[in-house]
Amino acid sequence: MQTFKTTQIPELSAEQIAATQALHEYIVQQIQQAGGKIPFSQFMQLVLYAPQWGYYTGGAHKIGAAGDFITAPTLTPLFAQTLAVQILELLPQTAGNVYEFGAGTGALAADLLNALSGSLKNYYIIELSSDLAQRQNAHIQQHAPEHAHKVVWLDRLPETFDGILIGNEVLDAMPVERVRRNENGAFELAYVAVENQEFCFQYNYLDDEHLLQAACTYFPDTPDYTSELHPTQHAFIQTLAHQLTRGAMIWIDYGFDSKQYYYPQRTDGTLIGHHRHHSIHDPFYRVGLTDLTAHVNFSDIADAGCGANLDLIGYTTQANFLFNLGILDLLAAQYPRTDTPEYVQAAHVVQQLTAQHEMGELFKVMAFGKNVDVDWRGFMVGDLCHKL
Repeated sequence: MQTFKTTQIPELSAEQIAATQALHEYIVQQIQQAGGKIPFSQFMQLVLYAPQWGYYTGGAHKIGAAGDFITAPTLTPLFAQTLAVQILELLPQTAGNVYEFGAGTGALAADLLNALSGSLKNYYIIELSSDLAQRQNAHIQQHAPEHAHKVVWLDRLPETFDGILIGNEVLDAMPVERVRRNENGAFELAYVAVENQEFCFQYNYLDDEHLLQAACTYFPDTPDYTSELHPTQHAFIQTLAHQLTRGAMIWIDYGFDSKQYYYPQRTDGTLIGHHRHHSIHDPFYRVGLTDLTAHVNFSDIADAGCGANLDLIGYTTQANFLFNLGILDLLAAQYPRTDTPEYVQAAHVVQQLTAQHEMGELFKVMAFGKNVDVDWRGFMVGDLCHKL
């Protein structure tokens, strides 16, 4: 068994303490009902999405300076305006719909609605959190009121898709399995149990055929090596691929190709928590108030899409994608005078989005197509599909 300690984190309010204690007790009950342990993926699912108290289903603000992390769309409208350049080339070959998964604050939706304007028929937001959906609606009503009538919220997948599917930092919010190769070279699956009313890890030999195959495919031959597998992401991409009749998918997230992800020296994977802009290395810390996330294995995403008969269009860094689509031209057009405070601020944000030491290199963009034929400008320079 393994437990963790975390220090130097801001104190909680009485309301926050009550919420995390309630979720803690709820998960303990789920573990007891399951016979004393649950797979880590189920624990992560409960932490993020349990009714009322889960990280994404609770009422606390998650995104922005007052939340736990920052996303690209909340930094500047230039992010969405640049993405819109690519979407505008695709929409005419579809029914004119955009489907956004996990729309966060609604910033990306509002900015895309303004940028796509007359080319867009419907903007569907697939959102599990009713609280976030309300906030998204408020943001859109304020920042894109003339296009708000085009937005439809869905809490489940439609039967078919005809249009452009997009997701910014969506895949990383899906539960993962934790797997380790023990000192003898055998694979073990991580479970979460309860000891003295505290969560702890237990490990059992991995006997699931699909997970074992994935572990054998991706893990290095390194003993005492722990990392993540992503069956939920894989199944999600396959499901969408089967339901996509015509259009494209664009996924933007932090992650690596499999060789980088399962680098032999990365012996504890990429699982991490985010809480009030602190990095949390204890997955059991302040459950429901801490975002749990893992990087995306883009090799596995490519395998899922191609295995479901999608065309893999491209894979590149966020920096390459934004530069290819002309983010610097958009910056110059909107701020022709470079000696103003507004330009300096906007240029600083563009640097955050594209600099190697900021979001530009760690964040990647992957696109798939089906029954569409355009020149994908976003991948003209710097395509990395050969690394997958």
